[in-house]
Amino acid sequence: MPIELPFDDEEASTDVDLKTQIVRFILTGVGSGILDLGLTLLLQYGVGASEPLAKAAGFILGTTVAYLINRRWTFRAEPSAARFAAVVVLYLVTFGVNVGLYTWLSALWPTTVVFSILAYVIAQGVATVINFV
Repeated sequence: MPIELPFDDEEASTDVDLKTQIVRFILTGVGSGILDLGLTLLLQYGVGASEPLAKAAGFILGTTVAYLINRRWTFRAEPSAARFAAVVVLYLVTFGVNVGLYTWLSALWPTTVVFSILAYVIAQGVATVINFV
């Protein structure tokens, strides 16, 4: 079974209204994105890790946090092995696109924090669209 986080004492249910889901989804995405970008930049510029390694670690942290929070808090979805497997496949695709695009753009542009943030925004934007579709 997927990992469970106790964000509230209410039983999991799908009766969360759409407006609440959208607000929670955006808040979760922003928070997870900050974690992703923060770890990516810390590893790349603070530790000297390569772009692909730094971005991969940031993506894994941000995506894991987003999945756990969204499943329990945003959508209050019941644990499901089938849903978890489908999400893993989707995230593997977006991982490849996100890390690949970030690495490719980082190779094209000067190695500066500003260009790394721009590469992050583009890679994350493309991955988000894929994830949504």
